[in-house]
Amino acid sequence: MASVKRAALVLSLLIVALAAARPARAQEAIYIVRHAERADQSTDPPLSTAGVDRSHRLRDMLRAAGVTQIFTTNLRRTIETAKPLADALGLAPQPLPGPDVQPLAARLAALGPHDRAFVVGHSNTVPDLLRALKVATPITIADAEYDNLFIVVPQKDAAPLLLRLKY
Repeated sequence: MASVKRAALVLSLLIVALAAARPARAQEAIYIVRHAERADQSTDPPLSTAGVDRSHRLRDMLRAAGVTQIFTTNLRRTIETAKPLADALGLAPQPLPGPDVQPLAARLAALGPHDRAFVVGHSNTVPDLLRALKVATPITIADAEYDNLFIVVPQKDAAPLLLRLKY
């Protein structure tokens, strides 16, 4: 638990430092994850016990990160991954209608200068979203990989900064 609190503090300090060092732009940060581990391979499964534990680690890491908006797909595993953080912050996750990430990228770009978004996607949509947000680094997510936390920090006149953390 202490390591999660320490990671959350480091994350918050990093975002504050980055925000203070740059000129005004759109949203301050976008936190992006693939959903946590699912219980089975059915079409719309719940999270496994490991997945529920992971969703609680995310909540603990991001609770103090200033998240103001939460986006999920309409599948149970993304909703359940976001739920602990959404409940802790009193936010209602906004559902995304489909796999096309362009509408989400546009919504994220339109957020206010003090917004920080949390997005829960899938192994195939997270890399697409990062590309749509102008991240140049090619990203792939293996089928059994659930521990990536991508932090995109938009820049006014440059490519966004990308941090890839494991949690």
